[in-house]
Amino acid sequence: MNLRRKNEIPVDVYIPFVETLFRDGFTLSIGLVAQTLLVILVYWKTMDVTYLLVAAGLIIVGTLRLRNIKKYLRRPSPTTWEEARARENDYIIYGSMHGFMLGAFCFVGIYLAHDSYAEIAAVCVTLASVTSIAGRNYGSPRMVMIFIMTTTWPISLGFILRGDVYHVILGLMSAPFLFAIKRFADIVREVLFTALSEEKKANRIAQRFNRALNTMSHGLVMLGPDGRVAVAHAEPAHLMSLKSPDALLGRSIHGLLMRGVAGGMLAPKDCRYIEAQLTRALREGRDRKVLVSLANGQHYEFSAREGSQELGVITFEDVTARVEAEDKIRFMARYDSLTGLPNRAYFHELIGEAMASGDLERLCGLAVLDLDDFKNVNDTLGHPVGDGLIYAVAERLAAVAGPGITISRFGGDEFMIFFDRVEDESHLIGQLDGIFVDLQGEVDVAGHGLRIQASGGAVLSRVKDTDVDAMIVKADLALYKAKELGKNTWRLFEASMDAAFRNRQLMKADLRTAVESKGLRVVYQPIVAMSTMRIVSCEALCRWDHPELGPISPSIFIPLAEEMGIISEISTFVLHAACTECAKWHAQTSVSVNLSAKDFRNRDVIQKVRDALASSGLAAGRLEIEVTETALLDDKSLTRQYIEELKRLGVRIALDDFGTGYSSLSYLHKLPLDKIKIDRSFLIDVTQNSRSLELLKGIVNLSRPLGLSVTVEGVETFEQLKILSLQVKPDLVQGFLFGSALSASGIETMSSTVWPFAKDIKTGRKATRR
Repeated sequence: MNLRRKNEIPVDVYIPFVETLFRDGFTLSIGLVAQTLLVILVYWKTMDVTYLLVAAGLIIVGTLRLRNIKKYLRRPSPTTWEEARARENDYIIYGSMHGFMLGAFCFVGIYLAHDSYAEIAAVCVTLASVTSIAGRNYGSPRMVMIFIMTTTWPISLGFILRGDVYHVILGLMSAPFLFAIKRFADIVREVLFTALSEEKKANRIAQRFNRALNTMSHGLVMLGPDGRVAVAHAEPAHLMSLKSPDALLGRSIHGLLMRGVAGGMLAPKDCRYIEAQLTRALREGRDRKVLVSLANGQHYEFSAREGSQELGVITFEDVTARVEAEDKIRFMARYDSLTGLPNRAYFHELIGEAMASGDLERLCGLAVLDLDDFKNVNDTLGHPVGDGLIYAVAERLAAVAGPGITISRFGGDEFMIFFDRVEDESHLIGQLDGIFVDLQGEVDVAGHGLRIQASGGAVLSRVKDTDVDAMIVKADLALYKAKELGKNTWRLFEASMDAAFRNRQLMKADLRTAVESKGLRVVYQPIVAMSTMRIVSCEALCRWDHPELGPISPSIFIPLAEEMGIISEISTFVLHAACTECAKWHAQTSVSVNLSAKDFRNRDVIQKVRDALASSGLAAGRLEIEVTETALLDDKSLTRQYIEELKRLGVRIALDDFGTGYSSLSYLHKLPLDKIKIDRSFLIDVTQNSRSLELLKGIVNLSRPLGLSVTVEGVETFEQLKILSLQVKPDLVQGFLFGSALSASGIETMSSTVWPFAKDIKTGRKATRR
């Protein structure tokens, strides 16, 4: 390594090198005193005044040099290259003067004032001084070179000037000596430079390691072969409330954990468990993680494993945020976000565990509660209000929860209650009656006064004879029965409910088979013109003749089809059959088909109608589509769009069951309707109640200016027909007074027939059968 040029030595190395020049003034003082005394001794022997002058010069130069060294020892270390260079130059000036005086002593003793003792003394003191050149002045290559030249060249010059061949050769031999000293000084300098560089590099690495160690979020403790802390950083010291990581050194795992116990952060049993786990991991050489929860609410995860060179490594991390997030996720997975009650899955888990423990001979009960007409709240007031109602119900039910009673929101507006220990049937009945009493009442939700009304079903079973799923099924069957009986009540499961449920399931399977095999049939209820008493249209109705049970009422199988999701298939079947049959009838007779709310949930309804007209060849004007208000409530804007597209096909649109919905009047001017059909409920007491009659007349009078024709449904008596004819005057009537629904051929036969009591209505006489 060549270090002669300034730019090859980093400033952080060059400065320490320069400082070494001024480091040892004491040995320099000893050398100067010894050199001066030796010169005076030579003077004493030879009495040559020249030596006295040399001694005086050494005293002056030595004094100046020592003062120079002392001056820089009191000053702070240089910080720049320039400052260090200035100090080096100052040192060289006085060092050169010292070397020159030593050289002068040799030259005088060898050549000018020749004396054998003086010659030996001068050479000895100079050679002794030269041996220290490399050791004292390696920090300055220039000083080394100057010292060599000022001390050795005068010796060589003195021998050469002696003139004889032997002294000349002796003088020339100083050149190799000069090279050896210079090389030795360079080697010393290179070795020290390398050592200093490696030391600084090691210091930098140590600083980086220390910085990385003390800034890492994880805590780190390294244990020596004796099981005591050999390396630690700030994080474990902070955790242990120690001022410095050094305070951890030499402590054992047990000592560290016991400090946590003393500080109230750990329980003694936790300390023993953690120590056992960490010690085992260090002994086995496998990574093992231990989660520790501190008394202050923090959570730490410790990892231990055996490291290299018999060092064990323990790391730990603050995982409080992770544990809290996991707890939150676990809560979200187990509890309902709206009510905070256990959800379906967690309820099932809790009840399963409760039933599996304890006395298997004990009785337990399960009840399911369902809010009555909850869909109407969502549809009319919005889902936020519906959520508020559910929350209010959950609050009242949560007040009942306690030892042995678990409440769950099963989903939607359905709640579950489990009674772990029931004495007998009367005990369960009393508890549920009390819950229903507490549940009743009105709550305020966003300014809306809502009355809580619920239906329920319950089951009582012996633990060993049942399971959670079986109890839920039976409680649901009891709930269905409660709703059938008028809602706002609850029923206890009976064996007959199970049989009814099984029959219902069998009927569903048979209905699906009938739909798929086209085993249904279509009949037609006449719609009679009030002015002519002739059949001008008919409503297509679906009938199902069960192979074993006989005719099944539409009031039974239509709700089943809606529950099964196959109502659209039935609508499509009826639509195609009605269009096909109507095409065969007299051109003045039309057909009306009622499509379900589900049919209007996507635009396939347009294509269904288009396909039915195309396949049958029926004129679009002879087909009337009846729309219920339920379909309009689902999505008014989308339903209106579909109705407008049907109108563009040429199909007529009728609003069925007018007056039974929530906002019937708004549809009369918002939707492109051709007809309204007044529900049969308006005719029940029309012959006795003048208000009902005025309401009917008002609806008809309201509709006609809007260009709407009016059909009154449910005409069953001559008196009803007479009032309609003389006072209400609708366009069309429909009901059992005109007979039951007919087959397609029956409609074709009677389409040109005038109803026999037409004259009786006009004359006001009692109708007679003919």
